[in-house]
Amino acid sequence: MSDRDVTQPILEIENLSISFFTRLREIPAVMDFSCTIMPGEAMGLVGESGCGKSTVALGVMQDLGVNGRIVGGRIKFKGRDLNTMSAKELAKLRGSEIAMIYQEPMASLNPAMKIGRQLMEVPMIHQNMREREARARARQLVADVRLPDPDRILDAYPHQLSGGQQQRIVIAMALMANPALLILDEPTTALDVTVEAGIVDLVKELGRKYGTSMLFISHNLGLVMETCNRICVMYSGEAVETGNIRDVFNRMRHPYTQALFRAIPLPSADKGARPLRAIPGNFPLPHERPPGCNFGPRCDHFRKGLCNARDIPMAEIEGDDRHESRCLRIDDIDWDAAWSSDKQVAPAEIGEVVLRMDDVRKYYEVAASSLFSGGDTKVVKANETLSFDARAGETLAIVGESGCGKSTFAKVLMGLETATSGKIMLFDENVQSTPIQQRNTDAVSSLQMVFQNPFDTLNPSMTVGAQIVRALEIFKIGKTTAEREKRMLELLDLVKLPREFATRMPRQLSGGQKQRVGIARAFAGDAKVVVADEPVSALDVSVQAAVTELLMDIQRQNGTTLLFISHDLSIVRYLSDRVMVMYLGHVVELGSTDQVFAPPYHPYTEALLSAVPVADTSIVKKRIVLDGDIPSAMNPPPGCPFQTRCRWKSEVPGGLCETEVPPMRVLDGGHQIKCHLAADILGRMEPVFKLADGPV
Repeated sequence: MSDRDVTQPILEIENLSISFFTRLREIPAVMDFSCTIMPGEAMGLVGESGCGKSTVALGVMQDLGVNGRIVGGRIKFKGRDLNTMSAKELAKLRGSEIAMIYQEPMASLNPAMKIGRQLMEVPMIHQNMREREARARARQLVADVRLPDPDRILDAYPHQLSGGQQQRIVIAMALMANPALLILDEPTTALDVTVEAGIVDLVKELGRKYGTSMLFISHNLGLVMETCNRICVMYSGEAVETGNIRDVFNRMRHPYTQALFRAIPLPSADKGARPLRAIPGNFPLPHERPPGCNFGPRCDHFRKGLCNARDIPMAEIEGDDRHESRCLRIDDIDWDAAWSSDKQVAPAEIGEVVLRMDDVRKYYEVAASSLFSGGDTKVVKANETLSFDARAGETLAIVGESGCGKSTFAKVLMGLETATSGKIMLFDENVQSTPIQQRNTDAVSSLQMVFQNPFDTLNPSMTVGAQIVRALEIFKIGKTTAEREKRMLELLDLVKLPREFATRMPRQLSGGQKQRVGIARAFAGDAKVVVADEPVSALDVSVQAAVTELLMDIQRQNGTTLLFISHDLSIVRYLSDRVMVMYLGHVVELGSTDQVFAPPYHPYTEALLSAVPVADTSIVKKRIVLDGDIPSAMNPPPGCPFQTRCRWKSEVPGGLCETEVPPMRVLDGGHQIKCHLAADILGRMEPVFKLADGPV
């Protein structure tokens, strides 16, 4: 903007320290943190949960609650020290000059107020704008965030919008007063990858249009690379590396940054030849930080007497753009050699078919009136003609957006729901119409599930050991209590948890440790088929790598069939042997991982792949942003389920896509695609991912 001096920083954070005070002690959350954001810059703040990212953002907003306090350093906004401002000055600044977008959009929206009124409040309060002008600006911003029919949206209540639409409204609200600084705290975590891609494009475009500087908090390095031009990596309350995105990604100079990249499934990762590497050890608690380098106890390059002798300052990396690292051994470490894999593992052997679904459908009848049960009923077609098989030792990934039928399929398979029609053969038994209560113990123990959120699946009032022993009792494993106790300890060994964890309560465990207990319980009955429903999406990247490695180790050891439900195509590419893509209840593509991740694609798969953020500067990606949301399963479109969002529809003559459901076609090597596109058009499809100098 013309009134902004582009030579002066919008935000300067100098040696910031923030602590939270409890009755027992002071807990230092952020220490000696510095960063600078210039006008128009987007700074990505990355690191594991608990490293202090959100605390920095709340410090900038001066919103640390009653227990939080800035105990050192300064935060300057446009040259003014925020720490010295009065409450009245800060209130005026928030929302007008500095705005924040939170992870959960409904936390920022009033459920009892129409969208238009909520948007209009911002300029009416902060800029004394008249109602008619505020309404016009609200309408303009709703159009800017690419929502259809702005007048209808302005007159809607929040609950009438999807999650992606709600997040767009929150972004519009943050921009209503044209702030100089926009803080985004994990704004896309709860959204589908396709919606996330649209939001990322939107944020970048609006940043350019309004000249807004951004502080973008995320644990997703790919997302930060696509959104930001600078990055700051945090570990245990400190900034450990900061600089231009390309400098940090291509010439990382801190062992923690390198460890983060080793733990994420880049396209070059291979579960056999180049497996992910979890960061050893655990994140230190704020009051138990080691002397010297906080990352020292987990670092491959730690040197006693040097790294733990004193506080370590940030050091400049010569030749780069404001690139700094908090490491004393920058010049000693061979940064290129450290990328070699430390182990190779043989792939699991694929055996006989253990699970087969033939033409399975799951329909629900619901009342036409959502408020009262009177009136006509409508049919929700959650799953349509599902057909596939899975083999012993195989990982089959099921991918698609929310509402595509992935979780319904899992419930039907587990017996929590019964299928409307079709056959589900588990080993040699048809369990299509057998609910879980009527399945025998062998069938229940051989088919188990690992859930997305480990916090919700453990009993908070029972010890870890007691919960695993309870599962063993249900599965009739072990004749005596002593035998079950012995088996429980073996299961803790299997999931690489110390045996003393048997006496711990769930509240004493981290998220990754809880997920391991959930896996131990799933394997208590020697499960042959495990349905893993988004088992790592709630975990940090390093914990995600450890849990993924654990699942593969158990699979190799036990010959387990893993049905891996996910929307994260990066982890799917790394982990799976075959991939099944679902859209609005239909299987639209099925094939080996190599087949699904290379053209020809189903048009939906192509869009899904394009939406995946990839933290690799050497890869050029085709950008395809899907318009609109998945249609309602209660009122699906005629013809092909994907035709309302398909960019290839015009290539099919005669309006066939709008009138007929396409047949499932079998291409070379058993690759299946449900699409009307002619073979020559499929053959002309280009790869979504390319190396800057050739194919991936």
